[in-house]
Amino acid sequence: LICHWHLIEPGRRTFPKKGQTCVVHYTGKNGKKFDSSRDRNKPFRFKIGRQEVIKGFEEGVTQMSLGQRAKLTCTPEMAYGATGHPGVIPPNATLLFDVELLRLE
Repeated sequence: LICHWHLIEPGRRTFPKKGQTCVVHYTGKNGKKFDSSRDRNKPFRFKIGRQEVIKGFEEGVTQMSLGQRAKLTCTPEMAYGATGHPGVIPPNATLLFDVELLRLE
């Protein structure tokens, strides 16, 4: 699987559309935690269709409904690939995200 998600909490059946801004809380891991909007106590915002996040994250969030919480598994091809993100994500890393879709704007 390229990007797989597993439901933690059900949502309200309202799904993100291209051009909308998604407001999420997330924790990202690759064996250890590398980032968390929850730790910063500040939700993360990104616009669908603008390539502001890795492909697997956007693909996973677009399958989520408002209020839903899910675990996303992103293969290297849907994350940072063979390059990684120096100093944070090693090359060819599979990334795991715990994501909650808080709002759509």
